[in-house]
Amino acid sequence: MLAALTSLPRTVWLLGLISLVNDSASEMLYPLVPLYLSSVLMAGPRALGLIEGIAEATASLLKLVSGVVVDRTRRSTPWVVFGYGLAGAARPLIAFVTAWPWLLALRFADRVGKGLRTSPRDALLATSVPPERRGLAFGLHRAMDNAGAVVGPLLAALLLGAGLPLRDVFLWSALPAVLCLVLAAGLREPAGAVSRESRKIDWHLARLPGRLRRYLAVVALFTLGNSSNMFLLLRARELGVPEAQVPLLWAAVSAVAMLASTPLSGLSDRVGRVRLLVAGYLAYGLFYLGLGLIGGDGPLLYLLFAGYGLFMAATEGVEKALVADLAPAGRQGTAFGWFNLTAGVCLLPASLAFGALYQGVAPWAAFTFSAACALAAALLLWRWVGAEAETLRPA
Repeated sequence: MLAALTSLPRTVWLLGLISLVNDSASEMLYPLVPLYLSSVLMAGPRALGLIEGIAEATASLLKLVSGVVVDRTRRSTPWVVFGYGLAGAARPLIAFVTAWPWLLALRFADRVGKGLRTSPRDALLATSVPPERRGLAFGLHRAMDNAGAVVGPLLAALLLGAGLPLRDVFLWSALPAVLCLVLAAGLREPAGAVSRESRKIDWHLARLPGRLRRYLAVVALFTLGNSSNMFLLLRARELGVPEAQVPLLWAAVSAVAMLASTPLSGLSDRVGRVRLLVAGYLAYGLFYLGLGLIGGDGPLLYLLFAGYGLFMAATEGVEKALVADLAPAGRQGTAFGWFNLTAGVCLLPASLAFGALYQGVAPWAAFTFSAACALAAALLLWRWVGAEAETLRPA
């Protein structure tokens, strides 16, 4: 494993380092947004669902645009640099927000930056390694991304523990954002990636392979039950986890994902992507059932959150490696664009439905709905995609 990791191209490692630094800024703030929303801006779960749903769903349209344009121009790095720069500029401004609609605007700008960079970055990763090493490359990227998600909440907990107000914590996110932008400026296109050939822009989903379209349908179903992770932090707080420990809890989840992402995603190069994804979706369903039915903040709660970290490790990199496997030659940017668009658009109804069930019925109803979507998606993934996708797995 170590030899395989050290032989990965410079681009893979640099993209991973950029994600580490970026997420140290993003995840320093992520656990604090629901706290800031409720304690400073005086808004509830419905506003949280609206903010996260609109920001993610609208920005996801740009993931398709940037993916299609990458296939047209064969240039990924300008989109990656600009996307990280826009997100880094938006986050510190949350410190000056006095009403939740302004928080929505800044979260939207942050997600627009992500929308512009995500599909080009994924295509750049996919073209930087041969097919039989995609799982390992995407797994390493997710591991470093989650390493930033460990550092960020720890920094937030440290700053809060030192008595810093929530507003000041948001301002500190400007420092890693600047470093991230400097690193992104050092990216280079892989040899032969830039082409002078004129290609038509082709948005059509119907022209993608049928197995890829079926996979996107499964992703849509799963995402309908995969609302914003901020609801998990809100649930933990309601179950009795102290405010200062909420960032630590999310850091623990990210630490589990960081440690397990590379070996689990690399395992998909040998045993198949679909098998790991089915296992991950089943684990997600069990986690959500448990979190909806649990009654306190004892050891079981922390065990459940550790299990959620394993779910992230088994699915985040593998989902994208499977997209690259199923995509036709020369259209990986478009395939990643449709994948990211599908997941992003479904976040709006997912977050709105979850927030409505959470506040209007009961937390257990919202978590049970999400679990049902995950279990159904696992079954359909195995039936619709499994047999064909496994034949594409590199020897």
